[in-house]
Amino acid sequence: MPVSTIKLASGHDMPLVGFGLWKVPAEQAAETVYNAIVVGYRLFDGAYDYQNEKEAGQGIKRAISEGLVKREEIFVVTKLWNNYHRREYALAQAKTQNEAWGLDYIDLYLIHFPIALKYVSPEDIRYPAWWQDAEHTKVEVENVPLHETWRALEEIVDTGIARSIGISNAQAQTLFDLQTYARHPVSSLQIEHHPYLVQPTLISLAQKMNIAVTAYSSFGPQSFKELPAAFSARTNDIALLWDVDVVQKAASRTGKTPAQVLLRWATQRGIAVIPKSNNKDRLQQNLEVTDFDLQSDEIEAISALDKGLRFNDPGFYLETPIPLFA
Repeated sequence: MPVSTIKLASGHDMPLVGFGLWKVPAEQAAETVYNAIVVGYRLFDGAYDYQNEKEAGQGIKRAISEGLVKREEIFVVTKLWNNYHRREYALAQAKTQNEAWGLDYIDLYLIHFPIALKYVSPEDIRYPAWWQDAEHTKVEVENVPLHETWRALEEIVDTGIARSIGISNAQAQTLFDLQTYARHPVSSLQIEHHPYLVQPTLISLAQKMNIAVTAYSSFGPQSFKELPAAFSARTNDIALLWDVDVVQKAASRTGKTPAQVLLRWATQRGIAVIPKSNNKDRLQQNLEVTDFDLQSDEIEAISALDKGLRFNDPGFYLETPIPLFA
């Protein structure tokens, strides 16, 4: 099946449908990625924070060694974590992450969140990701301007580690700011996007700026119900999107699953998606979301479900909130 793509501002093509590596256990990542390539996936969305980059790369290298794909047919997305925004840390992290993937280069490297946190050594395994303490309660911001981090990413492009760069979890003000000094274009914006959090003005702005938009958590509350209470609290008493009447009706009319309808709601509007599934049938179904169309009234009805409900919000789930989306 031909791979539908989006042309990035950098000139490179990015697949419209990919496989998200968030919550894929490291011990399963190599096999999971290999099987996804067999099904037809060509984009893999990772991050340092997911702690499975090396294993995901092993799955890709296995597929390449068996002749299933060539390296240039695979599109790897990964992200710079918040503790490494200072230039020297960003450069070192990108090099380390590229070596972990083991694929010569990264296709798209994103700033994971537009917020700098206090540096934590990657070797200090007691404090993964955000945390500054062993109890995982303390988070400290650090004064690193975004332009320093962006210029580090541009150096990463200059040295050939990454081919395109962008940002995740950013709002309009950040995009306007980046555009004032970006030497390499902002190729991609990755955001939480589902019918309960549509963000139409932000998406319209990004697309007018020639910034490709990728949606994560396309199924809304479903992605967060299985997480600890601090993350899942906002899903309480919220209907699962594939149970909502307008989604069910569109699925019935098209002969597709509700999950496919939710993904097509995004891809039909030019937004890339990165769903994950461990189920072989759903894995195939999630990939098949560009071969049918929703009617305009169906798209409008699904968009009208918007509640402004954000699930991935450090202003909500941290003990000391960081109101990033205030």
